[in-house]
Amino acid sequence: MGFSIALIVFSLLLMLLVLMHKGKGGGLSDMFGGGMQSSVGGSSVAERNLDRITVVIGVLWLACIIVLALLMKLDG
Repeated sequence: MGFSIALIVFSLLLMLLVLMHKGKGGGLSDMFGGGMQSSVGGSSVAERNLDRITVVIGVLWLACIIVLALLMKLDG
């Protein structure tokens, strides 16, 4: 039960974090005006931290899925 709740929370966080990322071009972000900006200085500290947080939440999300799959396999 706890891993199911954790999976829901991590899923919502992961969606939010992915949506917060800046578009790199060529995707749907260009359709909404994201392609108009040019990056002069490269990635900022905030973007790098957002990348790190997204990776950590993604790994935790994957770990929850694996644990839930193992628990389901053991139950029956």
